[in-house]
Amino acid sequence: MTDLQIAKENLAGHTICLCKDGKCLYSEKRGIAPMMDFIGNGVDLRGFSVADLIVGKAAAMLFARSGIVGVFAKTLSKSGKAILEKYGIPFSYDVLTERIINRDGTAICPMEKAVAHAEDFEEAYELLKSKLKELASAKTLG
Repeated sequence: MTDLQIAKENLAGHTICLCKDGKCLYSEKRGIAPMMDFIGNGVDLRGFSVADLIVGKAAAMLFARSGIVGVFAKTLSKSGKAILEKYGIPFSYDVLTERIINRDGTAICPMEKAVAHAEDFEEAYELLKSKLKELASAKTLG
């Protein structure tokens, strides 16, 4: 069984599962939070395969930055697909969608909006860090 097959089989009950050589990492956090946590904590994800519930451009950029070698998405956006293709990351999905919307279902996801014009994964990572900081400070003020 491949790492990607193992990740896919172990996704149930989690939002993301990353596997490499029998080692699996999981999270129940939503959105890009798990990847931002792994990256922020210095976890070396090179060579891992990922199964994720929702993959848009933001997540795809983080996968490319992290050296992910295979992706399965329950739902994949067209912009996420384009990024995975750009960086040569093999992928599969259950549903291909035009865009990823926010949790209220009222507009485009703020993380997707943050990276909409990003051309490379380092730029995207910096934009996402900035957006998360902005959202966190808005919560503390509200």
